[in-house]
Amino acid sequence: MKSQLKCGQKNYPVRIEMSRIVVMARWPSPNRCKQRLKHDLNHCAGMGHAGESAMRIQRELTLHTARVVASMETAHHITATLAVEGLGPKAARRWGEQLGLTKVNLQGTGNLGCRMKRQLLLRQSNELSTLFIGTDLPDLNAIDLQSAITSLQSHDLVLGPAEDGGYWLIGFSPKLLRRPHDWPLEGIPWGTSNVLEQTTAKATQNQLSTALIAQRNDLDHLSDLRPWQG
Repeated sequence: MKSQLKCGQKNYPVRIEMSRIVVMARWPSPNRCKQRLKHDLNHCAGMGHAGESAMRIQRELTLHTARVVASMETAHHITATLAVEGLGPKAARRWGEQLGLTKVNLQGTGNLGCRMKRQLLLRQSNELSTLFIGTDLPDLNAIDLQSAITSLQSHDLVLGPAEDGGYWLIGFSPKLLRRPHDWPLEGIPWGTSNVLEQTTAKATQNQLSTALIAQRNDLDHLSDLRPWQG
């Protein structure tokens, strides 16, 4: 995108950097989302209808994520995509419209690495730095996302560490997007406490410069709710 900077009687084009944020979201339905939280609600809190309670929490988290990203799309030079799991194309588009995110793709099958790689290859634009986030972060904020975008101006890869040993954000620079063979998305033990460690190891192996931004805590277990309870 270009704008015009007026200087005297002449207009000079100025390059404005664009970025893309992909929100990896699962349709919140009873017994199909937040399984670890559902287990805790059922066994630790003795809560009936634990699946519905977990669904409502996931719905609120998704709404919060969408609001933060949609606000950035409006106020900054950001393009947002909702990547949906658990719905067909038409229903996914309707959900995206309800959330205020009108660009919608399906995630498809495979592990998380496969699904992110698919989003990078689908309608890929190598000129846009690209961030991936999920919908499990109660304290997601635009400042952290902007910090990640800024980091990609001088690094190949950016990661937002999570307290459980994974990451809540991963970002790719335009330079790295043009090198799919170097993307650190294969051979990662998804869902374990070694995800961040293995990802940074692969990045080092592929000679990628990596930046880490603020560590945050995904909401996966009942104990993760304590900071948000009155």
